[in-house]
Order: sequence, then C-alpha cells, then structure tokens
Amino acid sequence: MKLLASDAMALAIDYQVRLLPSILDSDLLLKRSSILLEGLRLLKVPTLITQQYTRGLGMSHPSIFQSAGTDDYLEKITFSCYQSENIRQAIQDLHRPQIILCGIEAHICVLQTALDLLEAGFSVIFAEDCISSRHSRDRSAAFERLIQAGAVPTTAEALLYELMVTAEHPAFKKISGLVKQG
Repeated sequence: MKLLASDAMALAIDYQVRLLPSILDSDLLLKRSSILLEGLRLLKVPTLITQQYTRGLGMSHPSIFQSAGTDDYLEKITFSCYQSENIRQAIQDLHRPQIILCGIEAHICVLQTALDLLEAGFSVIFAEDCISSRHSRDRSAAFERLIQAGAVPTTAEALLYELMVTAEHPAFKKISGLVKQG
C-alpha cells in the first residue's frame, strides 16, 4: 500500500501530561511526534488529537497542539478511539481511507484503535518512533500484534518522505529541515 497525502489522516492519541512522565523515552517520543505532526500539517494531512479522560489525565502536551496547529481535541473514555462516537464520526467525516497512528500507550489505546480501524476497513499505518508505553515489552508486543493484524509499520521520517513523493514538493525544504532536528 502506497501512502497518499490526499487519502491520509492522523490520530494523535493521548499524549497527556499526566501520562507522559511514566512513558518510556517520553522526551524523544515528544520530539519525534512533534516532527511528524508538524510535517503532516505542512502536507495538509489532517490530524485529530484525542484525550483519554481529560479531567483525570490532563491535557495533551503543548508541543502536540503546537505541531498539529490546533487547540482542538476529542474527548474519550473508551480505550479505542473508534469506539467513541464523537471520534468515529470525526474520522468518517474526513473521508480518508488511510489512518496514521501515533501516541500512547502502544499496547492499550493505540492497539485497540488500530484493531477497530482495520475491522472497519481502514488502512492503518503506525509510526513506531512516535508510539510508546511504560514498558518496552508492552510496546514490542503491541507492535507485533499490530503487524499481525495488518497494520503497516514505518517511522516519522519515512512516512513524511513517502507522502512528499519528490524533492520538488513545496514543503520539501521545511520538512527536510524538520527531520534533521530529530
């Protein structure tokens, strides 16, 4: 499956300030995720930011909102984004068959979201360097399960270059500068 900017959207899942301190390599995760989200914004690929039980887990990290270019988020209490009616409707309204996943935690909300999206007929792509968990074994197990279920692994940099297609893309200079930061 080839990624196309016109067919893609992203879900930035639960990068919440009360979760991040316990997440493996959270500083690197935020850095790589910010590069991905800013690159997607430059490529005009829409991103939906989700938050799990905001009252208890807090807001998403400011860098996520800044990189995605929005202050909007979608609230959920279900682990799978697609099980929340408001998020499912927002995804369907975008009419994009390819969904890029990033966020936390790999083995809970990211995995359950991916499984539901695959079952609903979407193509799911996950940026390994933009997804984490508290423990490496949970992250690794989630990645194995995602691949076995049919999701496609990649990295932020590989994904952005695939979406650009050519060095003649208007966003090439900005995106190549971004990825050099990571």
